[in-house]
Amino acid sequence: MCNCESLISSRSLRQKAETSSTPKKKHTDMEESSGNRSFGEYCVQRQVLNEVRLDEVAQKMTWTAKPTFRERLKDSVRCSVPRAKEVLLSWVPVLGWLPKYSIRENAIGDLISGCSVGIMHLPQGMAYALLASLRPVFGLYTSLYPVLVYFIFGTSRHISIGTFAVISIMIGSVTERLAPDSNFLLNATNGTGSVNINERDAYRVQIACSLTVLAGLFQILLGVVRFGFVVTYLSEPLVRGYTTGSACHVLCSQLKYLFGVTPARFSGPLSLIYTLVEICRLLPQTVVPELVVSLVSLAVLIVVKELNQCYRQKLPLPIPIELIVIIGATIITHFCDLSAKYNIDIVGEIPSGLKAPQAPDVNLFPAVIGDAFAVAIVGFAINISLGKTFALKHGYKVDSNQELVALGLSNSIGGCFQCYSVTSSLSRSLVQESTGGKTQVAGLISSIIVLITVLKIGSLFEALPKAVLSTIVFVNLKGMFKQFNDVPMLWKTNKVDLLVWLVTFTSTILLNLDLGLAVSIGFSMLTVIFRSQMPHYSILGQVPSTNLYLDVETYKEAREIPGIKIFRSSATIYYTNADMYLEALQEKSGIQIGKLLAAKKKQEATLMQQEKRSNKIEAKQPKVSNLPNGTSLDEKKISTAELEGQNFKRGVALKLTESPANGFNQGQVNWAYQSDTPEPNSHTKCQFYDSLTQTSNDKKGANNAPGPHSIILDVSTTSFVDTVAVKTLRNIFRDLGDVGVEVYLAGCQACVVEQLERAGFFSESLPKSRLFVTIHDAVLHILNKLGQTDVILDVSYTTKM
Repeated sequence: MCNCESLISSRSLRQKAETSSTPKKKHTDMEESSGNRSFGEYCVQRQVLNEVRLDEVAQKMTWTAKPTFRERLKDSVRCSVPRAKEVLLSWVPVLGWLPKYSIRENAIGDLISGCSVGIMHLPQGMAYALLASLRPVFGLYTSLYPVLVYFIFGTSRHISIGTFAVISIMIGSVTERLAPDSNFLLNATNGTGSVNINERDAYRVQIACSLTVLAGLFQILLGVVRFGFVVTYLSEPLVRGYTTGSACHVLCSQLKYLFGVTPARFSGPLSLIYTLVEICRLLPQTVVPELVVSLVSLAVLIVVKELNQCYRQKLPLPIPIELIVIIGATIITHFCDLSAKYNIDIVGEIPSGLKAPQAPDVNLFPAVIGDAFAVAIVGFAINISLGKTFALKHGYKVDSNQELVALGLSNSIGGCFQCYSVTSSLSRSLVQESTGGKTQVAGLISSIIVLITVLKIGSLFEALPKAVLSTIVFVNLKGMFKQFNDVPMLWKTNKVDLLVWLVTFTSTILLNLDLGLAVSIGFSMLTVIFRSQMPHYSILGQVPSTNLYLDVETYKEAREIPGIKIFRSSATIYYTNADMYLEALQEKSGIQIGKLLAAKKKQEATLMQQEKRSNKIEAKQPKVSNLPNGTSLDEKKISTAELEGQNFKRGVALKLTESPANGFNQGQVNWAYQSDTPEPNSHTKCQFYDSLTQTSNDKKGANNAPGPHSIILDVSTTSFVDTVAVKTLRNIFRDLGDVGVEVYLAGCQACVVEQLERAGFFSESLPKSRLFVTIHDAVLHILNKLGQTDVILDVSYTTKM
């Protein structure tokens, strides 16, 4: 039997043959006729293909056995010069691209970009160190060592590694929790007294470095085991909602410098709310000169940054307004002695030179292990999202696993040099990319500028007001607060993603950064589960004269084929939704398997009782051979027994007719977990099938729409099957077959067929020939089996597009 899928009927083929015998038109006429067609046409003429026939036609290959674990391990440790070189280049990428570095093409752009980013590192490093509750010099260290490490091991050419507001505030929440001011009071009387700032800051540095090293070890471990895909579970709405909530924490933490007040420190859930309330309570104590310095700096930064944005196409370099403000504020404060006259809080001592590395305090690891893992995941999520964005724009590849290793080494090595955790910064990365940066050499140049600052000119910024650093933080939060625009956009596009964004933002605000992240990830996972638990189930119908089968509730032209139900689920069938799949199939098809099987069992029991009763009546009757000549059987008794049997059959059919057609929500049974029952004998099955057909015709006789005799399960959306799904499908075939309905699978992927074979799905009663390549193949097979040639010619063979 042939299937022409786009499709040409046998009559059309004959017409074409007749047309070909007539004289051909001119070539121009043919071009005109083809030019009038709005769409292309195609014709495929082939046999109806089930899975068995497909294996023959397509010549399915028999795969050899997979190598054992021992063989794979042996192959992985086998060493050769090319393999060693490949491994070395994969773990140390700088050895691959630096020898090929083109000075003529890249040097100028990298130099300008590196200088621009280096200038940005100075104010941001000092400002973000305050977020981590550390002295500004540690922000400069953090802008130096990790950048050098990433230059060697990183794969992104445009991101700028260093301090970042969100990571800094996460570090600060830990340092303030484990080293509060109350633990370092001098001459404390009734909870009052001065704070030993030097001792407190030294202990906070130990905490930050230990947390950073542990976070780096987590990242290295995840990268080595090729676990870079873990970041895919942090969806973009989750990351953007989390960074927006973190920006609110950053903003709140810097208000004390803006107003010059000293609020009490809070930690744990609702700490943001408590801090805001405390700052509002202390507003009458605002240091007015410090507020004036903050407002002037804020105004200058905002105006010049807006000018940079408006004239970014005309300016060769963005105006380094942050550095200019820092230099100007430092000079004015120093020469006007504002710190002594107006009690303005300044940065204080900034030691020159570099400090020797020291090992982290491992005794602090148990106290910071949870925070370290959160910092590792969030830092990597921000880093890889920016890296992949620039890689896609400029046409190169970023290795997520190698990025984990590079970021982990940056943190682990940096933590030994008194740095805290780093990740890429959006503002610095945009400057590095927009000023012509081509490679990681730009990061190397920026670190050189930071190194010069630390060695020679860092002490010149000791008179810098902390309020100025706070205004730099405020201005750089603009990009994060713009993410509030995601709310109306997600409202229009995807309500579930909007819910993830809002839950993430709210939990981050109310539960703090660590608990907020955990709640956000848990909620995001729940949305995935709920989506798989709520797929769209549909009955498909054929678009007339095509091989297209579409949802009858969505497309007006899609019409069901009489007697055939085509059922589709939008999700993979597995253990979480197997029961729902079975229930939806019964609801959509109108066949209640449980009720029909119960009625069948009742009918079988009644037939057995009737057979026993008939046997008893026959036993009471004398045998014909033993009757004397001239006598006859008691015809009245025999007629009565036959009449009783006929009445019984009518009674069964009547009961089936009176049962509701759709009892979907009334006492469903979990058929996926029912044990397999033996096949009934063919005599009983045929009797019940006749009764069911008669009942269906009686129920739907007014509409001339008999019940379905065949069901096609479209499993093209299923990418895998587990044991529960296999058992569910097997029971569907068995139970519907018991009530006289044939079941077929269509669109089954090769990997799913292999899984079904391994699970022992196929048998003599359920052959592989029940699987068809497409829905159309299954429909043609059913119609041909029923001998409906008129439908075949009109519906199946002729298709117009």
